[in-house]
Amino acid sequence: MTLTELNLECNQIGDDGVKHVARGLRNNKTLTELHLARNQIGDVGAQHIANALRNNATLTTLALGENQIGDVGVKHIARGLRNSKTLTALYLYGNNIGDTGAQHISDGLWDNTILRTLNLGNNQIGGVGAQHIADRLRDNTTLTALGLSSNQIGAVGAQHIADRLRDNTTLTALYLGGNQIRAVGAQHIADELRNNTTLTTLDLGYNEIGYVGAQHVADALQTNMTLTKLDLWYNEIGDVGAQHLANALRNNTTLTTLDLKGNQIGDVGARHLTDALQTNT
Repeated sequence: MTLTELNLECNQIGDDGVKHVARGLRNNKTLTELHLARNQIGDVGAQHIANALRNNATLTTLALGENQIGDVGVKHIARGLRNSKTLTALYLYGNNIGDTGAQHISDGLWDNTILRTLNLGNNQIGGVGAQHIADRLRDNTTLTALGLSSNQIGAVGAQHIADRLRDNTTLTALYLGGNQIRAVGAQHIADELRNNTTLTTLDLGYNEIGYVGAQHVADALQTNMTLTKLDLWYNEIGDVGAQHLANALRNNTTLTTLDLKGNQIGDVGARHLTDALQTNT
């Protein structure tokens, strides 16, 4: 029996400790998952890990969340992405990489044909950074899950993402919760959702889309035939928004999970939804 998964999260390893981990990673032939979240490795530690990725031929999952990596550290990680032949999942949430860091990751994805899952949540990425990531969606043919939750992409960033989804044929899960995209951003995503045939999971929670945004999403559900999970939690849609969604549910036959918690739909909204369940089969 040989070790395939190592979890060292929350251990105050720091950049010096991760240097030793990286040294072992270079020649290791069995480890497939390495979890190093919340270890304060910083940009120096990120460089050690990136250097190790150049020689490692087995690691498929790397979790570096909340490590104060910043845009400098993520530049090293992006370089590692270019060289890695095995990494399929990369978690970089909570590292304050900003728009500059998002550009580095985008550059790293330019010729990467291996990565399937990328989590960049809670990284202070704005509309500009969203555009950098979106540009890769246009020609990337391997990424299936993209996490951008708890950033600041706004309606502009949502538009960039939506525009590139038009050309993408591989992304199945998109997480945009907590991005202040509001009704306008929801409309951009919904417009693309109408004709999208690959996305199965969409998270738009905590985006202040209101009942107007809910209507845009509901309209898209009338024609979309692939989405199975939709998260709209805490979006202030009220009973009017619930009615729009209920109308869509009468015709939609693919959605299996709908999260509407914290939306102030009240008894009226609940009645609209339960009425729709009578015909949703």
